[in-house]
Amino acid sequence: MQDQIQLQSVLTRIDGRGYKAYKDIAGSYQFRTFELFIDHVQGDPFAAPSKIRIRVPCEKAGFPENLFSTTVRRVALQDFLARQVKNAVQKYSGGSKGTGKSGMILIDAGAQEVLERTALVVCQKWVEARIYVGLPAAGRRILGKEAQTIFFSELPRIADNSLFWNNIPHKKATDFVNCIENQEFIRRQLAEKKLVAFVADGSILPRQSGATDLPMSPKNAIAFQSPNSLQTSFEVPHPVSTQTGTTNIISGMGIPQGVTLIVGGGYHGKSTLLNAIQRGVYPHIPGDGREYVVALRDAVKIRAEDGRSMKGVDISPFIGNLPYGKNTREFSTDDASGSTSQAGNIMESLEMGAQCLLLDEDTSATNFMVRDARMQALVHKNDEPITPFIDRVKEIYENFGVSTILVMGGCGDYFEKADTVIMMKEYLPLEKTESAKQIALKNPSGRTKEAPEYPFQITPRIPMRESFDPSRGRREVKIDAKSLGTILFGRDMINLSFVEQLVDQSQTRAVGYALFLASHRFMDGKTTLKDIIKAVEIFLDKNGMDVLDPYHRQERHPGSFARPRKYEIAAAINRMRTLGIKTQIQGKE
Repeated sequence: MQDQIQLQSVLTRIDGRGYKAYKDIAGSYQFRTFELFIDHVQGDPFAAPSKIRIRVPCEKAGFPENLFSTTVRRVALQDFLARQVKNAVQKYSGGSKGTGKSGMILIDAGAQEVLERTALVVCQKWVEARIYVGLPAAGRRILGKEAQTIFFSELPRIADNSLFWNNIPHKKATDFVNCIENQEFIRRQLAEKKLVAFVADGSILPRQSGATDLPMSPKNAIAFQSPNSLQTSFEVPHPVSTQTGTTNIISGMGIPQGVTLIVGGGYHGKSTLLNAIQRGVYPHIPGDGREYVVALRDAVKIRAEDGRSMKGVDISPFIGNLPYGKNTREFSTDDASGSTSQAGNIMESLEMGAQCLLLDEDTSATNFMVRDARMQALVHKNDEPITPFIDRVKEIYENFGVSTILVMGGCGDYFEKADTVIMMKEYLPLEKTESAKQIALKNPSGRTKEAPEYPFQITPRIPMRESFDPSRGRREVKIDAKSLGTILFGRDMINLSFVEQLVDQSQTRAVGYALFLASHRFMDGKTTLKDIIKAVEIFLDKNGMDVLDPYHRQERHPGSFARPRKYEIAAAINRMRTLGIKTQIQGKE
């Protein structure tokens, strides 16, 4: 490792030279309080910024070991420190210092959700921030003095104010970590209490607008309050502040296993509640308003998705008897309809092990959800290939133990199927299960159940490794997250726009590289998709997310990854237009 004076000497020497001379600064340098690693130097001021790491030995950083003593606490502390680095960048960075990305300093810090990331790592030996820096230039000429300002003034101040325990707010850091641990404690208790979700009293569910995930001001929002009949409590490990003091008891509404309807008039908070639940598969930062809205990790949002690609999906429990005898036990299409896509999304989620399905009538195909008695009378079942969800929802729970939470404001036919009915009125929930059941008895729907007699089956599928080609042009591996909902995988553009539980572009990036890892290491033409992704998760648990980078070497900057769930990885594979698949039905034949 070189001394920081040598870095200063190189920057002085290359000042004013062509941009490629910046390659001379690659390497590691010892600063007074930290080690600096310059792992990758951009080749152009308009290219992606250079990758650097700032590492502080643990004995100097001074963070109490109890803040990272478990995986949950370590992930929370890392998330908190990444946000501290981002705040320090905003405070101490001078901003643009020339052409293109000159002077830019970035770290991949989170938004409202707390996710495992590669941007900051805390371990027993050191604390390390992985940062991007735009090396300064005028045109394509190096601005050496401006670069020295970044390395010898801005970065040390950023490090000093974010990576040392004595220089950050102790209580804020501890409360952050404890809050995340409380949330994960509740999540682990849900199944034991036979719940699929929990919404704490006092939660602020509405957001400022449809364009932001920031909470509405408590002055303008109605705080959530559970109905007495659904009230439940958790004794959490760490005390939380309330208006009356501190307590370890968090009370709120528990949503039971089974079939739950969320009903109510328009603009009364039905979809707002469901959106909070679907985001509740992740922990949230203190102050988000939804930090104690907690859902099963295996809750999956289902919607119609016109135009998506589907390969070899058994949608026969919902779609059969298609015109011209098209096979629905191994259904493939490059342009799915609303009903076939929604059926496919359900079957793919069940294939991956979903324990709770989340649906909203506003984003569902109407003909997939229900056929009322009048339509049944006019269009005979022999002429209708769709078995509506209403005729399968109870069976999915009774046969597979998979619950459903469904927002339904316009069709009371589901009253007969519901185990729990929650009515939202002016953003407050009322339990109306008994009332809904009485209405169903007094006003029979008159419809006939249309589910086929043969059993509801979930058919495992086997992806073919040769259909995964990450190359593009001269690049053997070209993978990028173009947006939150778009992955470039080689020549294939994968559309994840309607995969609603992707919440961070760094998750999307990780999904893209997880596809490469899965195909390169775990696909053999025999292993099912579910087992392949399980193997990926075990591999990441053991080795960390740094290994998602196919060019990763020890002691290198791994890029910006945030941990996705298995469902979003599977969703990307299922939407690949190049995907080759076979089913175990074929294997048996």
